[in-house]
Amino acid sequence: MTATATPPRRTAPPGPAPGTRRPRSRTWLLTVFLTAALLLLALLSAGLGAYDLAPGDILASVQHRTGLGGHALDRVGESVLWNVRLPRVALALLVGASLGCAGALMQGVFGNPLAEPGVIGVSSGAAVGAVACIALGLNFLGTWTITVFAFAAGLATVLVVYVMSRAGGRTEVITLILTGIAVNAFAGALIGLFLTYADAAAVNQITFWQLGSLAQATWPKVLAVLPCAAAGLLLAPFFSRRLDLLALGERPARHLGVDVEKLRVTLILVIALLTAAAVAVSGVIGFVGLVVPHLLRMLAGPGHRFLVPGSALGGAVVLVGADLAARTLAAPAELPIGVLTALTGSPFFFWLLRRTRRKQGGWA
Repeated sequence: MTATATPPRRTAPPGPAPGTRRPRSRTWLLTVFLTAALLLLALLSAGLGAYDLAPGDILASVQHRTGLGGHALDRVGESVLWNVRLPRVALALLVGASLGCAGALMQGVFGNPLAEPGVIGVSSGAAVGAVACIALGLNFLGTWTITVFAFAAGLATVLVVYVMSRAGGRTEVITLILTGIAVNAFAGALIGLFLTYADAAAVNQITFWQLGSLAQATWPKVLAVLPCAAAGLLLAPFFSRRLDLLALGERPARHLGVDVEKLRVTLILVIALLTAAAVAVSGVIGFVGLVVPHLLRMLAGPGHRFLVPGSALGGAVVLVGADLAARTLAAPAELPIGVLTALTGSPFFFWLLRRTRRKQGGWA
């Protein structure tokens, strides 16, 4: 008898790796949820206030202005909607998106979920520029004087931090952090010095500016921050893949073709552009760049392909919602928006510190 050969066993073609579909579907769900939340909050923010506007009237007015039908509101309603509410919603959206995106980039560059844009001194530098302008009574650019001074000082501070932390043609992360801490402390001392010699009216204005507010939102301010925000938000996603490689470590990233130093310099400039523009028009608003990226990382994973644009969208949601709360919680008075973000963000930061310590510095 001749032995018959056993036919080879057929195996099923390899399917997708476990867990590849779920994160992708989760990112789509998060994107849809954040987009819907942003639209809803924007509509509520445009309608609620001392002069309430119905959502249907808001949509009808927008359609009328864009030539898509609808109808105009009465004279007061049109003025409130287009001269007060919508500029404020648009500015909150741009500032929140800028801070959220800058936070995601910052955490990627530093490889640390506790990093936020203020680490490199841009916020404190912008504050010094604004405080100096107010305390010295400078007004040669009209209502734009404080904004221009804050923006220029924020960018200049980042440049100083980078130059001071560079040695041997390279910039180490720990050196950047320590230099940023020193510059932030020096900026705080300068602010205190200006406060000492400022009059009572200037002190009140400085205090209110440092707490953050969108109460002075106008269409010109929206147009002023728009180019910087748009440039930074459009550039940021192009670095997602290199940030994912950098998360493996500097040496593996270099072996995979990433110019780590060039990437770090470029992203610090993008972060400075986004943060300085936001702080210049809104004052210091903390914790948005820290909390939003980390929450999204916990929900959707560490991949920057979603994390960078998702943080911009999440930052816009948080700030539009915070501004709505600032206007309505203590009406007719208005709470500083920086106070609200600090009240909600600081407990989260404390929890994050505890959680990170338990994980021995690991990512969520």
